Amino acid sequence: MKRVLIIEDNEDIRTFMQVALEGAGFAVTLAPDGAEGLNRQRETPADIVITDIFMPDKDGIETIFELRQEFPQVKIIAVSGGGDFPKKMDYLSTAIQFGAIKSLSKPFDSEELLDAVNNVLAQPTPNI
Repeated sequence: MKRVLIIEDNEDIRTFMQVALEGAGFAVTLAPDGAEGLNRQRETPADIVITDIFMPDKDGIETIFELRQEFPQVKIIAVSGGGDFPKKMDYLSTAIQFGAIKSLSKPFDSEELLDAVNNVLAQPTPNI
């Protein structure tokens, strides 16, 4: 059974992703922010990490960077609804530059989520 770590500050979105992924047979671990997500990954490493970009305490870009440093083989999907910031920068593209393999724009449905997870799991392990 593949393990998925979801790092998302919005409880409703976290629960939505958990239900969709567990329904598809994945083992899911949850974290409300990047700092807690890194702790959970250290405790029980996941095969794939899904992280939001805009979160309190430790944002997704920092989290992706640290995941890449400590867990270079983990596969990462970045998700974002854009946050409350001006659109001067494409944060999902930045997440890819920092080591995410795929990105999803919120809102997305369970089919898009499962397609992204399965697509990323089918790709070769990152060589970073």
